[in-house]
Amino acid sequence: MPEPDGSELTGKPDRVHRLVVVAVCAAIIAALAGGIIMLVDVLGSDDHSPAAQHARKREPGGAGAAGSNQTAGPEAEPPRKIIKLADHPLVTTPGLGLPNNACRLPEWDNSQATAKRFFRAATRCLDRAWEPVLRELGLPFTPPRLYFPEGQSFASDCGTIEVGIQTAAYYCEGELFLPFAGLQLDQYQDNPGVYLALIAHEYGHHVQELAGIMDAAWRQIYQAGEGTARAQEISRRKELQAQCFSGLFLGSHVDRGGSIDRQMYDRAWHDQETRGDDTSGGHDHGSNENYAKWWRKGALDNRLTDCNTFKAPASEVS
Repeated sequence: MPEPDGSELTGKPDRVHRLVVVAVCAAIIAALAGGIIMLVDVLGSDDHSPAAQHARKREPGGAGAAGSNQTAGPEAEPPRKIIKLADHPLVTTPGLGLPNNACRLPEWDNSQATAKRFFRAATRCLDRAWEPVLRELGLPFTPPRLYFPEGQSFASDCGTIEVGIQTAAYYCEGELFLPFAGLQLDQYQDNPGVYLALIAHEYGHHVQELAGIMDAAWRQIYQAGEGTARAQEISRRKELQAQCFSGLFLGSHVDRGGSIDRQMYDRAWHDQETRGDDTSGGHDHGSNENYAKWWRKGALDNRLTDCNTFKAPASEVS
């Protein structure tokens, strides 16, 4: 069975609130027309309880007055998928790109333990890059769950997956599988840029899933009939978009003060020519030429509008 990601959740420290009450009482007893007047002056009675603070923070307009007659406005719409392809706002909003963050990764040494640390750190960088973009568009965001299966095959909700050239890594409905045997270390050796581009491609499928693009693509594949020429074309457009998303990530993070330097970026750039249907013998990922072309298109300008593979002519997604 695949091994789940073992990252831990750290709780926030408790906060201690003190209630300070300073009371100064003055009692003046005077006989005035047969009556007694008592004056009590209470000073500085601030309520610092968590409930009171929470109420003030939520007060509309920032008034912070408990018991205000103001009422809260309508709640914002919850994030939800948009089931579209070529006209999806993720790839049609002008000027939209990924933030230029510094991504820090452990040094690569071709060991399984290091690969797990590397991919976990890379996923955190990918989370930081994609979450604000998706939320800005009102789309949902949840990090993918990482698994590191061993052996030449593994089980997923999408079926039993054989590890090979076409499945060096695999994504299925919120779960990202990274079998160590799929990294082809005998060919790529100490080349972390290649492995980073690989996980950024699979994370691109996670972005498609969160956005609703994946749902829309599979609807068309099912309507056309799996294995048909039309279904294979939709699959290529989906895969080439994930390629563009991968290039977008590396291009927006190179030379930003983290671990993604120019050498790592250049090796990923040239490696894309070795991947695609010409290498695997399939018909659902795109030719090696187009596989490299779409990755580089994303890497150059950091514009999501450049990744609209569902709008591209058939010659660019062959």
